[in-house]
Amino acid sequence: LREEVEKLPTLSTDGLRGHRLQRLAHLALGYITMAYVWNRGDDDVRKVLPRNIAVPYCELSEKLGLPPILSYADCVLANWKKKDPNGPMTYENMDILFSFPGGDCDKGFFLVSLLVEIAASPAIKAIPTVSSAVERQDLKALEKALHDIATSLEKAKEIFKRMRDFVDPDTFFHVLRIYLSGWKCSSKLPEGLLYEGVWDTPKMFSGGSAGQSSIFQSLDVLLGIKHEAGKESPAEFLQEMREYMPPAHRNFLFFLESAPPVREFVISRHNEDLTKAYNECVNGLVSVRKFHLAIVDTYIMKPSKKKPTDGDKSEEPSNVESRGTGGTNPMTFLRSVKDTTEKALLSWP
Repeated sequence: LREEVEKLPTLSTDGLRGHRLQRLAHLALGYITMAYVWNRGDDDVRKVLPRNIAVPYCELSEKLGLPPILSYADCVLANWKKKDPNGPMTYENMDILFSFPGGDCDKGFFLVSLLVEIAASPAIKAIPTVSSAVERQDLKALEKALHDIATSLEKAKEIFKRMRDFVDPDTFFHVLRIYLSGWKCSSKLPEGLLYEGVWDTPKMFSGGSAGQSSIFQSLDVLLGIKHEAGKESPAEFLQEMREYMPPAHRNFLFFLESAPPVREFVISRHNEDLTKAYNECVNGLVSVRKFHLAIVDTYIMKPSKKKPTDGDKSEEPSNVESRGTGGTNPMTFLRSVKDTTEKALLSWP
Protein backbone atom coordinates (compact mmCIF):
# COMPACT_ATOMS: atom_id res chain seq x y z
CA LEU A 1 0.00 0.00 0.00
CA ARG A 2 2.78 2.45 0.89
CA GLU A 3 4.47 1.96 -2.48
CA GLU A 4 1.17 2.61 -4.26
CA VAL A 5 0.47 5.72 -2.16
CA GLU A 6 3.92 7.13 -2.89
CA LYS A 7 3.33 6.73 -6.66
CA LEU A 8 0.07 8.72 -6.60
CA PRO A 9 0.01 12.18 -8.21
CA THR A 10 -0.85 15.09 -5.89
CA LEU A 11 -4.63 15.00 -5.97
CA SER A 12 -6.57 18.21 -6.57
CA THR A 13 -9.61 18.98 -4.41
CA ASP A 14 -11.02 21.52 -6.91
CA GLY A 15 -13.31 19.04 -8.64
CA LEU A 16 -15.04 17.99 -5.41
CA ARG A 17 -18.32 19.87 -5.76
CA GLY A 18 -20.65 19.83 -2.79
CA HIS A 19 -20.61 18.51 0.75
CA ARG A 20 -21.24 14.82 -0.06
CA LEU A 21 -18.30 14.47 -2.45
CA GLN A 22 -16.01 16.36 -0.07
CA ARG A 23 -17.00 14.12 2.87
CA LEU A 24 -16.47 11.01 0.73
CA ALA A 25 -12.99 12.21 -0.29
CA HIS A 26 -12.17 13.05 3.34
CA LEU A 27 -13.18 9.52 4.34
CA ALA A 28 -11.04 7.98 1.55
CA LEU A 29 -7.98 10.09 2.43
CA GLY A 30 -8.49 9.25 6.11
CA TYR A 31 -8.39 5.51 5.38
CA ILE A 32 -5.31 5.90 3.16
CA THR A 33 -3.56 7.95 5.88
CA MET A 34 -4.28 5.45 8.70
CA ALA A 35 -3.15 2.50 6.56
CA TYR A 36 -0.02 4.39 5.41
CA VAL A 37 1.00 5.38 8.96
CA TRP A 38 0.25 2.11 10.79
CA ASN A 39 1.10 -0.34 7.98
CA ARG A 40 0.38 -3.87 9.31
CA GLY A 41 -0.03 -2.80 12.92
CA ASP A 42 3.57 -3.72 13.70
CA ASP A 43 6.46 -1.44 14.70
CA ASP A 44 6.96 -0.22 11.13
CA VAL A 45 5.32 3.18 11.65
CA ARG A 46 5.72 6.18 9.31
CA LYS A 47 6.26 9.58 10.93
CA VAL A 48 5.79 11.60 7.71
CA LEU A 49 2.66 11.67 5.53
CA PRO A 50 3.80 12.32 1.93
CA ARG A 51 2.81 15.64 0.38
CA ASN A 52 0.71 14.03 -2.39
CA ILE A 53 -1.75 12.90 0.33
CA ALA A 54 -1.02 15.48 3.04
CA VAL A 55 -1.68 18.57 0.90
CA PRO A 56 -5.13 17.61 -0.48
CA TYR A 57 -6.11 16.04 2.86
CA CYS A 58 -5.34 19.22 4.80
CA GLU A 59 -6.98 21.46 2.14
CA LEU A 60 -10.13 19.37 2.30
CA SER A 61 -10.08 19.27 6.11
CA GLU A 62 -9.97 23.05 6.20
CA LYS A 63 -12.92 23.34 3.81
CA LEU A 64 -14.98 20.90 5.91
CA GLY A 65 -13.86 22.19 9.32
CA LEU A 66 -12.65 18.69 10.24
CA PRO A 67 -9.17 17.54 11.36
CA PRO A 68 -6.83 15.68 8.94
CA ILE A 69 -7.25 12.30 10.66
CA LEU A 70 -9.90 9.58 10.42
CA SER A 71 -12.52 10.68 12.96
CA TYR A 72 -15.93 9.39 14.10
CA ALA A 73 -17.52 11.82 11.60
CA ASP A 74 -15.72 9.89 8.84
CA CYS A 75 -15.64 6.19 9.72
CA VAL A 76 -19.11 6.08 11.36
CA LEU A 77 -21.23 8.98 10.10
CA ALA A 78 -20.05 9.00 6.45
CA ASN A 79 -18.92 5.40 5.90
CA TRP A 80 -22.11 3.58 4.88
CA LYS A 81 -24.50 2.70 2.07
CA LYS A 82 -27.74 0.77 1.71
CA LYS A 83 -27.57 -2.50 -0.22
CA ASP A 84 -31.13 -1.96 -1.45
CA PRO A 85 -31.52 1.84 -1.85
CA ASN A 86 -35.28 1.56 -1.21
CA GLY A 87 -34.85 -0.72 1.80
CA PRO A 88 -34.65 0.17 5.51
CA MET A 89 -31.68 1.48 7.54
CA THR A 90 -30.96 -1.89 9.17
CA TYR A 91 -27.73 -3.79 9.70
CA GLU A 92 -28.84 -6.45 7.22
CA ASN A 93 -29.49 -3.86 4.49
CA MET A 94 -26.31 -1.83 5.04
CA ASP A 95 -22.61 -2.03 4.33
CA ILE A 96 -19.54 0.16 4.85
CA LEU A 97 -17.77 1.92 1.98
CA PHE A 98 -14.17 1.43 3.13
CA SER A 99 -12.70 -1.25 5.37
CA PHE A 100 -9.49 -2.17 7.18
CA PRO A 101 -8.01 -5.67 7.60
CA GLY A 102 -9.76 -7.91 10.14
CA GLY A 103 -12.68 -9.33 8.18
CA ASP A 104 -16.08 -7.87 9.07
CA CYS A 105 -14.88 -6.49 12.43
CA ASP A 106 -14.95 -2.86 11.27
CA LYS A 107 -18.28 -3.33 9.48
CA GLY A 108 -19.79 -4.49 12.78
CA PHE A 109 -18.13 -1.77 14.81
CA PHE A 110 -18.97 1.15 12.49
CA LEU A 111 -22.49 0.09 11.51
CA VAL A 112 -23.63 -0.70 15.05
CA SER A 113 -22.24 2.70 16.14
CA LEU A 114 -24.18 4.35 13.30
CA LEU A 115 -27.38 2.47 14.20
CA VAL A 116 -27.00 3.65 17.82
CA GLU A 117 -26.87 7.23 16.45
CA ILE A 118 -30.00 6.60 14.37
CA ALA A 119 -31.85 5.07 17.34
CA ALA A 120 -30.91 8.07 19.51
CA SER A 121 -31.78 10.66 16.84
CA PRO A 122 -35.40 11.18 18.06
CA ALA A 123 -33.82 12.52 21.28
CA ILE A 124 -32.13 15.25 19.24
CA LYS A 125 -35.39 16.00 17.41
CA ALA A 126 -37.09 16.43 20.80
CA ILE A 127 -34.60 19.08 21.99
CA PRO A 128 -36.33 22.11 20.34
CA THR A 129 -39.63 20.94 21.90
CA VAL A 130 -37.94 20.76 25.32
CA SER A 131 -36.50 24.29 25.00
CA SER A 132 -39.81 25.68 23.76
CA ALA A 133 -41.75 23.98 26.59
CA VAL A 134 -39.38 25.46 29.20
CA GLU A 135 -39.78 28.94 27.67
CA ARG A 136 -43.60 28.60 27.63
CA GLN A 137 -43.59 26.90 31.05
CA ASP A 138 -45.65 24.07 29.52
CA LEU A 139 -45.14 21.21 31.96
CA LYS A 140 -47.13 18.60 30.00
CA ALA A 141 -45.27 19.26 26.73
CA LEU A 142 -41.94 19.13 28.58
CA GLU A 143 -42.84 15.89 30.32
CA LYS A 144 -43.81 14.25 26.99
CA ALA A 145 -40.63 15.44 25.24
CA LEU A 146 -38.50 14.08 28.12
CA HIS A 147 -40.33 10.72 27.86
CA ASP A 148 -39.54 10.66 24.13
CA ILE A 149 -35.84 11.23 24.87
CA ALA A 150 -35.81 8.43 27.47
CA THR A 151 -37.52 6.03 25.03
CA SER A 152 -34.97 6.73 22.28
CA LEU A 153 -32.08 6.14 24.73
CA GLU A 154 -33.59 2.78 25.64
CA LYS A 155 -33.72 1.84 21.94
CA ALA A 156 -30.15 3.07 21.43
CA LYS A 157 -28.93 0.78 24.22
CA GLU A 158 -30.72 -2.22 22.69
CA ILE A 159 -28.94 -1.56 19.37
CA PHE A 160 -25.62 -1.05 21.20
CA LYS A 161 -25.95 -4.60 22.60
CA ARG A 162 -25.62 -5.95 19.03
CA MET A 163 -21.94 -4.94 19.06
CA ARG A 164 -21.22 -8.30 20.69
CA ASP A 165 -22.92 -10.16 17.82
CA PHE A 166 -20.72 -8.67 15.12
CA VAL A 167 -17.38 -7.62 16.62
CA ASP A 168 -14.74 -10.07 17.86
CA PRO A 169 -12.84 -8.62 20.87
CA ASP A 170 -9.39 -9.96 19.88
CA THR A 171 -9.69 -8.74 16.27
CA PHE A 172 -10.90 -5.35 17.48
CA PHE A 173 -8.04 -4.99 19.97
CA HIS A 174 -5.17 -6.32 17.88
CA VAL A 175 -6.21 -5.06 14.44
CA LEU A 176 -8.96 -2.43 14.16
CA ARG A 177 -7.95 -0.47 17.27
CA ILE A 178 -4.47 0.06 15.82
CA TYR A 179 -5.81 1.51 12.54
CA LEU A 180 -8.12 3.85 14.48
CA SER A 181 -5.36 5.12 16.78
CA GLY A 182 -4.26 8.73 16.52
CA TRP A 183 -0.94 10.48 17.05
CA LYS A 184 -1.67 12.24 20.31
CA CYS A 185 -0.45 10.52 23.50
CA SER A 186 1.01 7.84 21.21
CA SER A 187 4.12 5.90 22.25
CA LYS A 188 4.79 5.10 18.57
CA LEU A 189 4.49 8.73 17.42
CA PRO A 190 5.40 10.74 20.53
CA GLU A 191 5.90 13.96 18.53
CA GLY A 192 2.89 13.47 16.26
CA LEU A 193 2.76 13.12 12.46
CA LEU A 194 4.48 15.45 9.99
CA TYR A 195 2.14 16.50 7.16
CA GLU A 196 4.70 17.08 4.41
CA GLY A 197 4.20 20.25 2.36
CA VAL A 198 1.67 21.64 4.86
CA TRP A 199 3.39 22.24 8.21
CA ASP A 200 7.07 22.38 9.20
CA THR A 201 6.52 20.57 12.50
CA PRO A 202 4.60 17.36 13.37
CA LYS A 203 0.99 17.73 14.54
CA MET A 204 -0.89 15.72 17.17
CA PHE A 205 -4.46 14.55 16.59
CA SER A 206 -6.60 12.06 18.54
CA GLY A 207 -7.99 8.97 16.82
CA GLY A 208 -11.69 8.31 16.35
CA SER A 209 -13.62 8.12 19.62
CA ALA A 210 -17.23 7.80 20.77
CA GLY A 211 -16.52 11.10 22.58
CA GLN A 212 -16.72 12.67 19.11
CA SER A 213 -20.42 11.76 18.83
CA SER A 214 -22.50 14.89 19.24
CA ILE A 215 -25.64 13.06 20.41
CA PHE A 216 -24.53 12.24 23.94
CA GLN A 217 -22.76 15.57 24.42
CA SER A 218 -26.02 17.28 23.35
CA LEU A 219 -28.01 15.41 25.98
CA ASP A 220 -25.45 16.24 28.70
CA VAL A 221 -25.79 19.94 27.86
CA LEU A 222 -29.60 19.74 27.64
CA LEU A 223 -29.98 17.97 31.00
CA GLY A 224 -27.41 20.18 32.76
CA ILE A 225 -24.97 17.31 33.46
CA LYS A 226 -21.60 18.85 34.34
CA HIS A 227 -18.61 16.54 34.07
CA GLU A 228 -15.52 16.75 36.24
CA ALA A 229 -13.50 19.81 35.18
CA GLY A 230 -9.78 20.66 35.37
CA LYS A 231 -6.62 19.77 33.52
CA GLU A 232 -6.80 16.41 31.70
CA SER A 233 -10.35 15.97 33.06
CA PRO A 234 -13.37 14.36 31.34
CA ALA A 235 -14.84 17.84 30.72
CA GLU A 236 -11.62 19.00 29.05
CA PHE A 237 -11.45 15.84 26.88
CA LEU A 238 -15.10 16.17 25.79
CA GLN A 239 -14.56 19.85 24.95
CA GLU A 240 -11.52 18.90 22.86
CA MET A 241 -13.52 16.18 21.07
CA ARG A 242 -15.88 18.86 19.73
CA GLU A 243 -13.05 19.94 17.41
CA TYR A 244 -13.45 16.56 15.67
CA MET A 245 -17.17 17.03 15.00
CA PRO A 246 -18.65 18.55 11.84
CA PRO A 247 -18.99 22.34 12.37
CA ALA A 248 -22.81 22.16 12.32
CA HIS A 249 -22.69 19.73 15.26
CA ARG A 250 -20.29 21.98 17.19
CA ASN A 251 -22.54 24.98 16.53
CA PHE A 252 -25.59 23.03 17.74
CA LEU A 253 -23.82 22.28 21.04
CA PHE A 254 -22.80 25.92 21.36
CA PHE A 255 -26.42 27.00 20.72
CA LEU A 256 -27.70 24.50 23.32
CA GLU A 257 -25.44 25.97 25.99
CA SER A 258 -27.36 29.24 25.76
CA ALA A 259 -30.82 27.56 25.75
CA PRO A 260 -33.11 27.79 28.83
CA PRO A 261 -31.71 25.51 31.59
CA VAL A 262 -33.99 22.45 31.81
CA ARG A 263 -32.62 21.07 35.08
CA GLU A 264 -33.18 24.32 37.00
CA PHE A 265 -36.70 24.61 35.56
CA VAL A 266 -37.62 21.04 36.65
CA ILE A 267 -36.23 21.68 40.17
CA SER A 268 -38.19 24.94 40.45
CA ARG A 269 -41.54 23.33 39.52
CA HIS A 270 -41.63 20.78 42.39
CA ASN A 271 -43.71 18.51 40.15
CA GLU A 272 -43.46 14.75 40.71
CA ASP A 273 -44.31 13.65 37.14
CA LEU A 274 -41.89 16.16 35.63
CA THR A 275 -39.11 15.13 38.01
CA LYS A 276 -39.72 11.46 37.13
CA ALA A 277 -39.55 12.27 33.39
CA TYR A 278 -36.27 14.16 33.88
CA ASN A 279 -34.81 11.27 35.93
CA GLU A 280 -35.92 8.81 33.21
CA CYS A 281 -33.66 10.67 30.74
CA VAL A 282 -30.74 10.75 33.17
CA ASN A 283 -31.19 7.04 33.93
CA GLY A 284 -31.29 6.35 30.19
CA LEU A 285 -27.88 8.02 29.82
CA VAL A 286 -26.53 6.17 32.90
CA SER A 287 -27.70 2.87 31.43
CA VAL A 288 -25.99 3.53 28.05
CA ARG A 289 -22.79 4.58 29.84
CA LYS A 290 -22.78 1.51 32.08
CA PHE A 291 -23.08 -0.67 29.00
CA HIS A 292 -20.30 1.32 27.30
CA LEU A 293 -18.09 0.48 30.30
CA ALA A 294 -18.88 -3.22 29.83
CA ILE A 295 -18.03 -2.94 26.11
CA VAL A 296 -14.67 -1.26 26.86
CA ASP A 297 -13.93 -4.01 29.37
CA THR A 298 -14.68 -6.68 26.74
CA TYR A 299 -12.90 -5.04 23.80
CA ILE A 300 -9.94 -3.24 25.41
CA MET A 301 -9.25 -4.21 29.02
CA LYS A 302 -9.59 -8.01 28.80
CA PRO A 303 -7.66 -8.44 25.51
CA SER A 304 -4.92 -6.12 26.84
CA LYS A 305 -4.33 -8.49 29.78
CA LYS A 306 -3.95 -11.58 27.58
CA LYS A 307 -0.41 -12.69 26.83
CA PRO A 308 0.31 -12.24 23.12
CA THR A 309 0.90 -15.35 21.03
CA ASP A 310 4.37 -16.01 19.58
CA GLY A 311 3.53 -14.53 16.21
CA ASP A 312 1.96 -11.39 17.67
CA LYS A 313 4.23 -8.37 17.33
CA SER A 314 1.80 -5.89 18.82
CA GLU A 315 3.06 -6.23 22.40
CA GLU A 316 3.31 -2.80 24.05
CA PRO A 317 3.55 -1.63 27.67
CA SER A 318 0.21 -2.26 29.38
CA ASN A 319 -0.42 1.43 30.12
CA VAL A 320 -0.40 2.09 26.35
CA GLU A 321 -2.22 -1.16 25.51
CA SER A 322 -5.29 -0.18 27.47
CA ARG A 323 -5.67 3.31 26.01
CA GLY A 324 -8.70 4.03 23.84
CA THR A 325 -8.32 5.22 20.25
CA GLY A 326 -9.02 8.78 21.44
CA GLY A 327 -5.89 8.63 23.65
CA THR A 328 -7.53 8.41 27.10
CA ASN A 329 -7.70 5.62 29.66
CA PRO A 330 -11.26 4.66 28.67
CA MET A 331 -12.32 2.96 31.92
CA THR A 332 -11.27 5.88 34.12
CA PHE A 333 -12.89 8.37 31.74
CA LEU A 334 -16.16 6.46 31.34
CA ARG A 335 -16.48 5.69 35.05
CA SER A 336 -16.15 9.38 35.85
CA VAL A 337 -18.69 10.33 33.15
CA LYS A 338 -21.13 7.65 34.36
CA ASP A 339 -20.76 8.71 38.03
CA THR A 340 -21.33 12.39 37.19
CA THR A 341 -24.42 11.46 35.18
CA GLU A 342 -25.80 9.46 38.16
CA LYS A 343 -25.23 12.43 40.45
CA ALA A 344 -27.54 14.52 38.24
CA LEU A 345 -30.58 12.46 39.35
CA LEU A 346 -33.08 14.55 41.28
CA SER A 347 -34.51 13.27 44.55
CA TRP A 348 -38.27 13.32 45.24
CA PRO A 349 -39.75 14.74 47.35
